[in-house]
Amino acid sequence: MLVLVAPGQGAQTPGFLTDWLALPGAADRVAAWSDAIGLDLAHFGTKADADEIRDTSVAQPLLVAAGILSAAALGDISDIAPGAVAGHSVGEITAAVFAGVLDDTAALTLVRRRGLAMAEAAAVTETGMSALLGGDPEVSVAHLEKLGLTPANVNGAGQIVAAGTMAQLAALSEDKPEGVRKVVPLKVAGAFHTHHMAAAVDSLAEAAKALTPADPKVTYVSNKDGRTVAAGTEVLDRLVGQVANPVRWDLCMETFKELGVTAVIEVCPGGTLTGLAKRALPGVRTLALKTPADLDAARELVAEHTQA
Repeated sequence: MLVLVAPGQGAQTPGFLTDWLALPGAADRVAAWSDAIGLDLAHFGTKADADEIRDTSVAQPLLVAAGILSAAALGDISDIAPGAVAGHSVGEITAAVFAGVLDDTAALTLVRRRGLAMAEAAAVTETGMSALLGGDPEVSVAHLEKLGLTPANVNGAGQIVAAGTMAQLAALSEDKPEGVRKVVPLKVAGAFHTHHMAAAVDSLAEAAKALTPADPKVTYVSNKDGRTVAAGTEVLDRLVGQVANPVRWDLCMETFKELGVTAVIEVCPGGTLTGLAKRALPGVRTLALKTPADLDAARELVAEHTQA
C-alpha cells in the first residue's frame, strides 16, 4: 500500500521550485494561484533567498503550491491511487487537496490566511523551534516541560521538536535532556503548534467559514492524533485547531503501519518525512520528490505499490 505525504515548514530551500516550473502548464498554474492569493509564488520559489522564504506568510503557501504541483506531475490522484494521504503541519492542507477535501484554490487561500495569521502571532513574542537529536522521548518530553517548552512535533524515530521563547530554547541548548546528542535550531519564524499560536486559530476559523469541504475520497490521516478522518468538516476543523496543537507524526506512522504501508512517496520539497520513515518503518520503500528527475522512479514505485 502506497502512502502519499506532504512536508511541513522548514523543508523549503532557495530556488526549489525552478525545475518544476519548467514542466508543461506548471508556470500558468502557479501564476493563477499567485493571482488568487496575492503572492508571487514563482518569484519566491525561484529567486528569493533563504531569509525571504523563511517568512511564515511566504513559506506556507509556497510549500502547499509545490506539493500540489509535484503530485500533479506524478499523475492524477485516481491513477496514483494511494491507500492513504497525510501531511506534516502545513502539509496537512496539501494532503487535504490529495484527498479531495479542498480544491487547489481553496487550499491556497486557506494556507495564505494561515501563514499571515501565524506570522502575526509569532511577532508578539520572540519564539522559535529546535530539533532534539537522539535521547529517549519520555525523558526529553519531561525535560522540555521543566524548561517551559512544548514538544510541538513528536516525529517518531526518536526525533522531537521543542518550541517556545528564544530564552527557553537557549536554556535548552545549555541544558540538553539526558541522551540528546544535539539541539538544532530550525528555520522557522515562531513557536508553531503551541499556545503562542492561539490568535492564529481564531483567524483561521473565520477563514474556514467560507469553505465547503468534501468528504475525503482517500483515507486521510490526521497528525493531531494519527487517526483516520472520514468527514470533510472534521478535516477542516482539525486543520484549524492543529495550528496551536502538537504534531504527532509518530502516531501517523503507526497508523500507516496498521494500514499495511509498503511504500511512502513524499511530494516536493521531499526528504524530511522519508528520512523519518526509513528509521521508523523498516522495510518500507521510500522516495522523495525533490526535482522532476525523480518522477520516473516515483511512477515505477506507484505501479508496484498502488491499490487495486
